[in-house]
Amino acid sequence: MTVFVWIESFAGRALPSSWEALGAANALASELGCAVTAIVFGENAQAIAAEAAGYGARGAFICSDASLKEYRPETYAALLSQLVAERKPKAVLAIASNLGRELLACAAGDTGNGLISDVIALRLDGENIIGARPAYAGKVLMEMRASTQTTFATLRARAFPSAAAVEGIAPMIQPVSTVDAPAAISSLVEGFALESGTVNLTDAAIIVSGGRGMANNPRSAPDGLKGEAAAIWKAKDGFANTLTPLAETLGAALGASRAAVDAGYIPYAHQVGQTGKVVSPDLYIACGISGAIQHQAGMRNSKIIVAINKDTQAPIFKLARYGIVGDLYEVVPALTAALRRRLG
Repeated sequence: MTVFVWIESFAGRALPSSWEALGAANALASELGCAVTAIVFGENAQAIAAEAAGYGARGAFICSDASLKEYRPETYAALLSQLVAERKPKAVLAIASNLGRELLACAAGDTGNGLISDVIALRLDGENIIGARPAYAGKVLMEMRASTQTTFATLRARAFPSAAAVEGIAPMIQPVSTVDAPAAISSLVEGFALESGTVNLTDAAIIVSGGRGMANNPRSAPDGLKGEAAAIWKAKDGFANTLTPLAETLGAALGASRAAVDAGYIPYAHQVGQTGKVVSPDLYIACGISGAIQHQAGMRNSKIIVAINKDTQAPIFKLARYGIVGDLYEVVPALTAALRRRLG
């Protein structure tokens, strides 16, 4: 019996979130009394497998075939499905990234096993693996289990601690061959284009977010801008010159509520909420955000929530550990200045 964990990588390097999946696998394997096996496909697989051993993986299945250099669901899923069918692991874990969700869903379907998705906690109930995930906009936790030989589970990023580094482990690395011949592969990756202006909210340890209240900027809009156009200018100026300095001081990502995104204050890539990014940072600072249930669904699992709002009845205060009642355009600059002094 073993626990498989897929180590997601790009351009020959493991993604840091993969060590969170490995940490969850180590904890689960300890309860089961078995070992963890890393699954590494693609470029530089041998070195990544050795790195995984430094975080507790006792063994690894690797394949560095040229057809696996870039992720494609048909090639990756076929090989993972074959390994699961042959080795029959107790569980297969991966971070719930776009690729992790797709790969495990494909392999679970191919092997006839159950998948529990986007879990924030794992536990054993007898021989069953139980996964917990938020439901009803994060108000309750729903527990799921798969009544199949192997349980596939995708794990929400930042919900599990990264695996601790260990020494003295000599992993058993086993190369495996691809399943499909290159001619049978229906898709082709021609290259990658670097996106500009995007943010990585999912992996951020600290997030500073703004909402509809960003339009209450006391600065005067340029001549000729009135009404909605003036409000949009003020909000954009607030994000750029009030929230961004705080985010830069803390090394944080910049987020926003749906109201701010819909109003055109900031691009959609920054949206946190039920229809945006679901995040679990160590610190979430909500500025001018009332805290609609859709927004709470995306950030409820933040470890510490700080709310800054003029409205004492704003729902966000019920969720926050620390609340500051006041004008964000007075509070945030003062907070930024104090943090700069403290952090040097």
